[in-house]
Amino acid sequence: MLHEKTRSLCEGPNFAVLTTLFADGTPQTQVMWVGCDDEHVLINTEIHRAKFRNIEADNRVTVTVIDAASPYSYVEVRGHVVETVGGDEARTSIDLLSQKYTGADYAAKVQSERVILRILPDREVIH
Repeated sequence: MLHEKTRSLCEGPNFAVLTTLFADGTPQTQVMWVGCDDEHVLINTEIHRAKFRNIEADNRVTVTVIDAASPYSYVEVRGHVVETVGGDEARTSIDLLSQKYTGADYAAKVQSERVILRILPDREVIH
């Protein structure tokens, strides 16, 4: 079960910072939209992106979710991707995230295939 603050920040329109690792161990960090279920932090991406290729090779990630109303309030989730989900569920997910952050369905062209990254926390650091 996610910590109450993690869940609250993931459910709101707060931006996340996702860090993955290249094969040589170099970190790659990007600002992302974020969601959650009871146990996982959820990130939606496309399979042609470097972050997805990084996760296929090494499923360890860190996700920091920053409170938009109070930027010094945040959670850091250190964990690993336990599942990727594609198809209609991933497309519906990106539309829901877009609604949360922009008020409209996702308008950008999908270049490859959308997938949801289900991230299981190994540790949650609450700030």
